[in-house]
Amino acid sequence: MNLTDTTELAPEYAIQVRGLIKRFSGHTVLDGVDLAISPGQTVVIMGGSGSGKSTLLRTMIGSIQPDEGAIELFGQDIARLDEDGLNEIRKKIGILFQSGALFNSMSIRDNVALPMREHTPLPSETIDIMVKIKLELVGLREHADKYPAQISGGMKKRAGLARALALDPQILFYDEPSAGLDPVTSAQLDQLIISLTKQLGVTSVVVTHEMDSAFTIADRMAMLDHGRILVEQSRDYFDRLRGEGVDPSGLSPKEALVRQFLRGDADGPITDRQQTSGFAEDLLGAAGPSLQRAAVQATR
Repeated sequence: MNLTDTTELAPEYAIQVRGLIKRFSGHTVLDGVDLAISPGQTVVIMGGSGSGKSTLLRTMIGSIQPDEGAIELFGQDIARLDEDGLNEIRKKIGILFQSGALFNSMSIRDNVALPMREHTPLPSETIDIMVKIKLELVGLREHADKYPAQISGGMKKRAGLARALALDPQILFYDEPSAGLDPVTSAQLDQLIISLTKQLGVTSVVVTHEMDSAFTIADRMAMLDHGRILVEQSRDYFDRLRGEGVDPSGLSPKEALVRQFLRGDADGPITDRQQTSGFAEDLLGAAGPSLQRAAVQATR
């Protein structure tokens, strides 16, 4: 089986991350991340807990500053922009947060209208029309006057997506969009993401560990491991790698690790690595061996 992917990216990128490093309290969370995303693509960023997915997303939207490296959106390094420059970039992007992040004291209509009221000179009449258009895109126009507490989790996600679309962004960022949703609602949201990407021509970056969702929406996929991009390839590459027709014994260590993650297998290099992480030594210290021997001795 040939897992080689020869697909080439376009020479110009909507997003380009180069040599990105981020540390917290001396701990390196992102360790030299490189990632290039072409306009109109949907790229899924995946990885296990603690791999750096959320931190990468937060640096890409300018929420936190990197320690080293560059993050270019629309050809501008956002790490070098002042607050005014960063705010101008933010007007060109939309973000769907994991919880939806709606304001509970506002109706769905007002939640979607808020970015337009804050960042545009549009009159109220025009904003009202635009809000109806955005809510119609996500199937919520008839629920405009409801409050977040009055709608389901899936509807909250769609309302959050309508708000993310308020300023007609060129890039959409999704933070675990399927988290907490039942399978049917999750599938409906996946189809909505695909539909909006095609209709609006936006570039989409989706952080998720939901594999069914990832393989449904992605054009390309990138897997993070210990703060580094382990593999960045087409969806077809990852689909072939997780398939039943692959001989695991012929895979490289990196491919075997990715395959275990994609399939959710209980055994493989990820679990082997966890078992040899030195936990017992760290827990028991120098007395570990003697304590372990004592644990199996008769108590009476």
